[in-house]
Amino acid sequence: MSAGGLVSRRTFLIGVGATSLAGCSQTLEMPQLDFESTGSIRPKISVDKAITDPEVMYAGITEGPYVLPAIPYAKVPRQFQRQIVQDPTGEAPGTIVVSLKEHLLYLVQPGGEALRYGVGIGKAGFEWSGRANIQYKKQWPVWTPPPEMIRRKPELEEWRGGQPGGPENPLGARALYIFKDGVDTGYRIHGSPEWWSIGKSMSSGCVRMINQDVIDLYNRVPGKTTVVVG
Repeated sequence: MSAGGLVSRRTFLIGVGATSLAGCSQTLEMPQLDFESTGSIRPKISVDKAITDPEVMYAGITEGPYVLPAIPYAKVPRQFQRQIVQDPTGEAPGTIVVSLKEHLLYLVQPGGEALRYGVGIGKAGFEWSGRANIQYKKQWPVWTPPPEMIRRKPELEEWRGGQPGGPENPLGARALYIFKDGVDTGYRIHGSPEWWSIGKSMSSGCVRMINQDVIDLYNRVPGKTTVVVG
């Protein structure tokens, strides 16, 4: 990321305090990173094939009865593919920071770096911003559309009691549930089978990720992780 593209912490957090409710229902060790050799100069960016090699990052995944197809990553703009960057947020290591304007999610690392993922966000009128926490996480979560969503889309009535987890579930392979002051915001960071929606504003307010990316994020963050959306 160029210096001109870095966002100061002050600028990034303007307006972060506002919250709204719309909803989109519904300690692991960090992997050791290898570093590029630059002689006596400390490298600026780490190298980890789970983050820097798209053939590895976006390969197909089989988990029990569930099969996730490989992502045609050549069709995903490079800026929205998983990568390691210099941290632009100024937040403490371990913090998740979502930049709505950039359609990017940062997981802040020690040493001035961040893992960066492309995300899809809420369409106009469905955005959420604020500082909160990941209350808990789920693998292959059940998706339950809220009543207001069913009113907008009557065809979702069949899932009023919940749609079972699976590759076609709107919450994807993993979901991280966002609570503020102990109260469910109704918003999640979750996977999506619609990988082409990453980088766009078309969800009902949640932060959606490529399934392979949300699995990677899920494995890196514990519950109670701080989330900043703005």
